[in-house]
Amino acid sequence: MITPDSTREEPAGTPAPQAPSTPAAARRGERVLELVEVMDRLRSPGGCPWDAEQTHASLAPYAVEEAYELADAIEHGTTTDVVDELGDVLLQVVFHARVGEEGEQPFDIDDVATAIVTKLRRRHPHVFAGLVVDGAADVVTNWDAIKAAEKPERVGPLDGIPAGMPPLERATKVVSRLDRAGLLTDRPQPAAATLGDRLLDLVVEARRSGVDLAAELRAATARLEAAAVTDAKATARPESE
Repeated sequence: MITPDSTREEPAGTPAPQAPSTPAAARRGERVLELVEVMDRLRSPGGCPWDAEQTHASLAPYAVEEAYELADAIEHGTTTDVVDELGDVLLQVVFHARVGEEGEQPFDIDDVATAIVTKLRRRHPHVFAGLVVDGAADVVTNWDAIKAAEKPERVGPLDGIPAGMPPLERATKVVSRLDRAGLLTDRPQPAAATLGDRLLDLVVEARRSGVDLAAELRAATARLEAAAVTDAKATARPESE
């Protein structure tokens, strides 16, 4: 309703009326906190019996599986697929953090986030500490030097490579580490080269050619699968026969 006072002129210099305050825009990451709360509910008494029984060891295979599903979505899926699989990977982090709250040396999601934030700041001095770099190659060199200082127990270029990596990925990592250390030389060929030796030669060749061998193998396997499906459809007899 308009009142007489609402139509009168204000003296010069009078501040304009302020609009009613509105809730601040949601900050990125708020839904991650909601995920933490959901996971806490699932893990707590009265929650989900299956979730309550899990350990770091029992969950480990799921982390590997979800990582592969994410890679597949990135390579073959839609944006929706990628978002969905990223959520599954994020769940693994939050789940492990919740399990960690109950360990002999407890930690939580904030400890996990603090550790990675601290690491990223430390390993990017060109962003957070004023170090001047000349391109991505300098960044990689600095990263390796900082990482070596963080882990003095690793004295060789192959230290720290997980033994449980799939064979092709582990061979690729070994070859990459040796190459970066200047130790990737022509291997002496055994008198009777095994299939493993020949596969390793392909890994070395891929490294020197800048080719992602795992991606090439996935693509070749996909072509084989597609051809097999096509052949199967072509030779399938109608059910009515």
